[in-house]
Amino acid sequence: MLLDTGPLVATLDAADQWHARCAPLWDIYLDRCVTTEAVVTEACHFLQRGGGSAALPVEFLLAAAIPIVGLETGLQRHAARLMRRYADVPMDYADASLVALADALNLGAVATTDRRGFGAYRRSRGEGFEILPQT
Repeated sequence: MLLDTGPLVATLDAADQWHARCAPLWDIYLDRCVTTEAVVTEACHFLQRGGGSAALPVEFLLAAAIPIVGLETGLQRHAARLMRRYADVPMDYADASLVALADALNLGAVATTDRRGFGAYRRSRGEGFEILPQT
């Protein structure tokens, strides 16, 4: 399962409006998660901006043994193409990195609070995403 910024931040910030909905995901999906460096960077920024420690997302992911993937050049190009395709949604690089990784690893589930974006994004074969947590 792909891990987006929202659930990562919500898990680490008990005051986040998504905290109660995202925390149970770890009981089921912890050993099946993967994320990207772009998502981690975004999560660090949001937590620090909110007065928390920028190190928390990195420490959490390391402790949970959740892989943090850095995109190689081909996937970076794919992410850039996706950002152009979904400019009207819009799609930032963190989201594009996850969709590119989904294509590379054939993953269809994403933990995200961005229902609008991931409801619109499609994988290379035209398939949508299973969005968690469900509302």
